[in-house]
Amino acid sequence: MIKPERMTAEADGEFCVFLIGMRINRLWKIHKWWPVAIAMPRMLKELQAHPELGCLGGHQWVGNPTILLQYWKSFEQLDDYAKKPDHKHLPAWRAFNQNVARNGDVGVWHETYRVNAGNYECIYVNMPAFGLGKATRLVPATGKRESAAGRMLRP
Repeated sequence: MIKPERMTAEADGEFCVFLIGMRINRLWKIHKWWPVAIAMPRMLKELQAHPELGCLGGHQWVGNPTILLQYWKSFEQLDDYAKKPDHKHLPAWRAFNQNVARNGDVGVWHETYRVNAGNYECIYVNMPAFGLGKATRLVPATGKRESAAGRMLRP
């Protein structure tokens, strides 16, 4: 549903922003990049089924590179998910390292940002719930939230 008013996100405390992606460097080597490509939907399904793991939500853009934006309750929960062998990530990461990490056929990348409480700002106008606003909660961008500086400096 599109919200015509000016909205901003409100998060409780610290959170983590995680960007991850994949780049196909040799399109003809489907047997190398396909296992990497199908690993992410499995992880996303697992995370959606188990919100207690800490993933708040995200968005994905398919292209070359493919980009996934996620919001996590904490860096510690993201790190814990990545390292536990009973979750989908660690076996996929091990397979990548064993099969393609050093041959250049497929590139992967990620960036992680720990965001302290109140050290973020965002605005959504004429948008459905999106980004941090979808992962946390949307509130009207009025009063002290009307300007970027006000949104950033709020306690």
